[in-house]
Amino acid sequence: MYDFHAHTNYSDGSFLPGMVRAAEEAGLEGIGLTDHCSISSREAASATRNRYGFNLDLTYERRRDAIEQVRARADIDVYDAVEMDYDPRDEPEIAAFLEEANFQYTIGSVHAVEDENVQVASNFEELSESGRDDVVDDYIDRLVALIDSELFDVAAHLDLIERTPPLRGRTTTDHYERVARAFADSRTVPEINAGRATREDPLVHPDPEFLESLREYDVAVTLGTDSHAPDEIGERAAFLEEFLTERDLEPVSPPSLEPHAE
Repeated sequence: MYDFHAHTNYSDGSFLPGMVRAAEEAGLEGIGLTDHCSISSREAASATRNRYGFNLDLTYERRRDAIEQVRARADIDVYDAVEMDYDPRDEPEIAAFLEEANFQYTIGSVHAVEDENVQVASNFEELSESGRDDVVDDYIDRLVALIDSELFDVAAHLDLIERTPPLRGRTTTDHYERVARAFADSRTVPEINAGRATREDPLVHPDPEFLESLREYDVAVTLGTDSHAPDEIGERAAFLEEFLTERDLEPVSPPSLEPHAE
């Protein structure tokens, strides 16, 4: 078992050494440290970056030194990776930064549509039904653009909008198939994300119908606990292991890595 999606104190997670220790204690063979990074200069995106400290573009070298220190003592693989906010308008800047930083692998995420965070319900509560459907259409457009860009090894939490009540349940089979076709033609692979899977109201990304579309198009998947605290890693990793067994899935590593999870 490898966890290719976890956060540390270099964004909105817990201290880096503690996250790695927790992965060791959970019996994982490796963990990928994928702190959030946003490089957009637009006002709303910059405000989010400043509020949450999603500035790995400024701190990745310092974090790389910390990872090297932890690796020297760790009994598992520790990967130096990133979770980038994606907006089609930022592609040139994202490409330049990723080339400069040279992470071991990269995760791309769509967190916003027209600068509105898709996880904040209040952003969409006043919209009409058709307006909410338009937001979902725009989200899928951006997700497909992320996949087509091939800037990233992995696309995170594909149906993130399912976390948001005004947008929940609006993604259609046609949406799922469109995304699955894009993955089938791309080097980018999706993840099974357990960030909400162990709550009282569990949610797994992607949902069963979405996952079935990916399987129909023979799309491989990676694994991510999306943990932000040490005590989340073990429980979420155990969930993912059971999830894989029940569905007879064999995950792969991000394409930039040698295969570890096959």
